[in-house]
Amino acid sequence: MRGAIHHIDLTVKDAHASHAFYESVLGFMGYRLADAHPNGYDFDLRDGDFFCSIGILSARGENAERVHDRYSAGLHHVAWNAASREDVDAMHAHLLNIGANITDAPAAYPKYGPGYYAVFFTDADGLKLEYVFKP
Repeated sequence: MRGAIHHIDLTVKDAHASHAFYESVLGFMGYRLADAHPNGYDFDLRDGDFFCSIGILSARGENAERVHDRYSAGLHHVAWNAASREDVDAMHAHLLNIGANITDAPAAYPKYGPGYYAVFFTDADGLKLEYVFKP
């Protein structure tokens, strides 16, 4: 689909330490480990002609230990589409099961549009993530 995201790379302090979290969360959505390399991992989602890859990379350079601030220039958050409200609730249960940091339990957010229903959570480095259903 023209304009769809082909891939995105997320930088974390230690990709190897974050591997289990991302494999679990992305695996819940259907992503599969596609590549492992010294600096991280790639998880791919393929469905017919659709393809998307999420790379998880270890931070490098002089700012590698900097704490993530989503209100500074850079990435604020990533949101993935859910199939239904029940799918959002299932992700919430999955997140609880793996001990993830949930910032906002599943709820309706009418300010984002009719029927908007989402759960918000973070990874170990504070990257904000969202799983959303919007009919």
